[in-house]
Amino acid sequence: MSKKIKLSELGSLFNGMDVEALEGVTIEGDIELEMDASGGLNPQLAYMLGHETAQIAQHLINISRLMGYPVDQLFGSMAQATVPGVAKPHELLRSKFEVARMDEWKNPIQEVVLGATSADGGSRGRTITLGGENALPYYFDSPMPHRNYVTMDIFDMPIGMAKAVKVNYEDVIESPAEWAKKVVKDFNADMVTIHLISTDPNIKDTSAKEAAETVADVLQAVDVPIVIGGSGNPDKDPEVLEKAAEVAEGERVLLASASLNLDYERIAKAANQYGHVVLSWTQLEINAQKELNRKLMKQCGVKREDIIMDPTTAALGYGLDYAYTNMERIRLAGLNGDDELAFPMSSGTTNAWGARESWMVKSPLKEDSNWGPREYRGPIWEIVTGLALALAGNDLFMMMHPGAVAVLKEITQSLHGSLERDTVDISNWVTAEV
Repeated sequence: MSKKIKLSELGSLFNGMDVEALEGVTIEGDIELEMDASGGLNPQLAYMLGHETAQIAQHLINISRLMGYPVDQLFGSMAQATVPGVAKPHELLRSKFEVARMDEWKNPIQEVVLGATSADGGSRGRTITLGGENALPYYFDSPMPHRNYVTMDIFDMPIGMAKAVKVNYEDVIESPAEWAKKVVKDFNADMVTIHLISTDPNIKDTSAKEAAETVADVLQAVDVPIVIGGSGNPDKDPEVLEKAAEVAEGERVLLASASLNLDYERIAKAANQYGHVVLSWTQLEINAQKELNRKLMKQCGVKREDIIMDPTTAALGYGLDYAYTNMERIRLAGLNGDDELAFPMSSGTTNAWGARESWMVKSPLKEDSNWGPREYRGPIWEIVTGLALALAGNDLFMMMHPGAVAVLKEITQSLHGSLERDTVDISNWVTAEV
């Protein structure tokens, strides 16, 4: 039941009662103000209401102007009037803005060069330099000396891939050399990563010699620096990478990878012997990364300029926050003087395609919402994974989808300042009417 009463009548309800407070009572309704011609409303309240009404009127006039309605012709100077008591700003207060470099960041990240031109004894058309940072990425007080780079994945045999990825490579999937040409020529890859997965004894058990011939074909097909990856089999990979390193002698490739669960000494020895770089791979554990880097340098004699780290990439929704935190901690430790962690980092960004949300048609849960078209969802999954880790300090991205590659390169190069942009005049933003 509801009853309409005047505010003045509210007190009469409690006549004869000693009321200190009302608990559990809600009063709902509208407030009606009655004003007669004699101006019976309190002058102060009237002024406040008039002020608010004038502000609303001015906003409505501005909106009408933006929509093309001729308010200036109809209302003249009244439309240009300002609200009493509200000054229109014309300029900002002048203030000096200074940025100082973080005092504790005294240790630059090690620079590592990938690839070798003819002048260096190789056949690559260009080299790529990673590292050299004196701060976290894109800090304006300490510019990044080198931009982020992308190496696109290819394989020595056809593999199962998400449809959104596979459609881009169906014409070259049987030929690693042609695959390499396509990612460089058509998709602007900075580097190529050849994964020798057929060497796994549980797949084809391709010999190390045959795998090395595939590496030679890829080196012949493109002139960009390359990464050579094994199958992930800890027993077979050292032999495969040794043979591949021999075939690629002088080209300064990245051998992927040395880890604590295989014979990393053999891979380190091959890198030293044939002039290559070692990818130091650990699984989301900063102390394990320190241990492996230390062993590569002190036990195996790998030079600092021949080490790149891969702390493992967990994709969006599958531990990306942990991967980000791990990479950022590594980068900060390196900047703060930890020489065992002051190396460039590489991300297996293609791990994003292992997330079911990137490739499944729809959610397996009936009560779940629509995931949207996977041809867009998958590349976005890879982009977001890469971009997050770029902000954590990652230097090199291993990727697959050409659309994701294009977007990530444009964003990171824009942040780095590698891309020229039209200058935007924002000097009048203070007085702009919205």
